[in-house]
Amino acid sequence: MTKDPPKTGHAGWEPLPREQMPNATYFPAGLAMGTTFILWSFITTWVVGLVGIGLFAAALAGWITALRHERKRQ
Repeated sequence: MTKDPPKTGHAGWEPLPREQMPNATYFPAGLAMGTTFILWSFITTWVVGLVGIGLFAAALAGWITALRHERKRQ
């Protein structure tokens, strides 16, 4: 009497391929904060808008750079 190893999943399903998850970053939060500052500047002052544009641009550039380095690593 042989014991079969326990099956994971249902019959007919294929296992998922091993994929590496992307690294966690703060860049999406920076984009959201920059967008919030830009929109907030419409009811406050243009200085808040400049800060928002700077934060948005820095977060976007950082996120794109991180994605490019991650793609080269694979």
